[in-house]
Amino acid sequence: MRGFVLAVTVGVGAVSACRPAVQTGSPAVPTGHATLHSASGATLGTLSLEPSATGVRISGTLSSLSAGMHGIHLHQVGRCDPADFSSAGPHLNPKGAHHGLENPAGPHAGDLPNITADASGNATVDLRAPRVTLDTSATGGLFDADGTAIVVHAAADDQKSDPAGNSGARVACGVIERG
Repeated sequence: MRGFVLAVTVGVGAVSACRPAVQTGSPAVPTGHATLHSASGATLGTLSLEPSATGVRISGTLSSLSAGMHGIHLHQVGRCDPADFSSAGPHLNPKGAHHGLENPAGPHAGDLPNITADASGNATVDLRAPRVTLDTSATGGLFDADGTAIVVHAAADDQKSDPAGNSGARVACGVIERG
C-alpha cells in the first residue's frame, strides 16, 4: 500500500510541475509622468504620478522657476502648445465645480495646493490630487480621450477666485503620459 501512495504522490507532483505558473498578484498599477517645459521649450523637470490612498500623488522637482509661490493645476486637455499653453484648456473640472481649495462651492478636480520655488528657482513637488484617478474608465480619469496637462502659473493661486485662482500667466506645461 505504501508503494501505491508513494507512486500516486510522485505522479501528482510531476503533473503539477508541468503546469504553467499562475499569477496571483494584482494587475499592474497605472502610473504616469509629465515632463514640463517653459514657453521657450526648455525642460524644467519631470513629475511622476502614482495612485495613492488619497487619489493621485504628484511628485518630482522643477527648476528655472521664479522664486516664490506658484499655482499648479491639472488642465483639461493634454496639449502644451507654446507660447501661452492655452491649448491645455481650463482646469480639469468634470463635475462643474467652482475654483479653489478654499471655495465652499469648489474645488475643480484639477485644483492643487501651491508650490514654492526657492531663491534658485527650484521647487520640490509632493502633492495629492484627491479628485482624480489614473483609471481611464472613471470620471476624473487623467488618461481620457483628449489627455490631461499639468500647468504651472507665474503667481500663487488664491484658492478661491473663479475661474482660475488669479495665478497669472502659464509659465510651464507638461502632458501627462502613461508609465
